Amino acid sequence: MAYVDLSFGLRGEAIPLDHGYPLYAALSGVLSKECLNLEVGVHPVKGTAGGDGTLSLGKGSCLTIRMPSERIPDFLPLAGRSLEVEGHSIRVGVPKVLALKPAATLAARMVTIKGFMEPAEFLEAARRQMDSLGISGEATVGVRRREAGRDDAGEPIRRVLRIKDRSIVGFSVLVAHLTAEESLKLQEQGLGGRRHMGCGVFVPVP
Repeated sequence: MAYVDLSFGLRGEAIPLDHGYPLYAALSGVLSKECLNLEVGVHPVKGTAGGDGTLSLGKGSCLTIRMPSERIPDFLPLAGRSLEVEGHSIRVGVPKVLALKPAATLAARMVTIKGFMEPAEFLEAARRQMDSLGISGEATVGVRRREAGRDDAGEPIRRVLRIKDRSIVGFSVLVAHLTAEESLKLQEQGLGGRRHMGCGVFVPVP
């Protein structure tokens, strides 16, 4: 079962910076309940972060959904639709199908694993999930660049996903030294939960 990314261009001014749940809610209002299941991952939208809690959209901003290729017809009704993402109106363009490409190093902006909110324990849980998938790459929690003159490894990039009145803690994750087969499997399966809200979706590191 081959996976692909179905990428729709977006037109609009902005969406919330923390848009994982609002975007999922907007998609759920257009698609059937069966569409956004465990097989599907929704990429975080790229844009320019503003100081007011919004993400400004640009020419490269896309709604990209990772899915088994046979699921493509289920998502074509999104083309041309308008979505309301927490009060922000955006229009979805015509999609392109993008094949997944293996890369030795992959990264996910945010991974959430239920019950693991501290970096060391979270990383152990992530490695156990990789072991269960037969992936032997080297996983690390992403860190912010350390200041000049400091000897520590840097601060782990801890992220928060807000779902209504709940806050879910996760971490940025980098996985290196992957074989081509492992790389594709990690892109297809991801790590942790809430992939339909932008978590656990891995992409090649440039």
